[in-house]
Amino acid sequence: MTEPTTPVTRLWTPDGFREDEWTHAESADALTGNGRFILPLQAFLDLDPEVRRSARERLGVALQPGDQLEKIADLLDQLSLVALAFPAFSDGRSFSKGELLRERFDFEGAVRATGQVLVDQLPHMLRLGFDEFEISNPVLLKRLEEGRTGGLGLYYQPAEVQEPKGPKYSWRRLRNS
Repeated sequence: MTEPTTPVTRLWTPDGFREDEWTHAESADALTGNGRFILPLQAFLDLDPEVRRSARERLGVALQPGDQLEKIADLLDQLSLVALAFPAFSDGRSFSKGELLRERFDFEGAVRATGQVLVDQLPHMLRLGFDEFEISNPVLLKRLEEGRTGGLGLYYQPAEVQEPKGPKYSWRRLRNS
């Protein structure tokens, strides 16, 4: 009997695949080393405020779907990255958090999707302002290697990433290719 293998996870951005500079850590103890670390929400909140400010460039936070975004709203200037988890394809709460980070809180750092990032979700995540993706789904990995992000070419609703308006109707938008 063979051991189950852990799926390979690769970091993808709209500019293509790249090496991941960030490491997921369980506690603030990781900050004693060099590197950039993504901490769970509570570990980030427990940090001394001065440590958060001084480590800003190498500090990220991971939010699970049930975590309240408001807990970090006043601390976003102390973060370079917010990683939003998608533990199951049927849980879309992190979509809302991504949109709120960009629209309501004007977060300019990286917004990363982690977990179950699937083929049909990627175009929507891009439109909401996500700019980094931890991809382990083999179908999506293959498509991205081929340069195909998928999605529909026509939208009726505005989004964080603006598309040009379509020819006859002000509310119809065309996908940027």
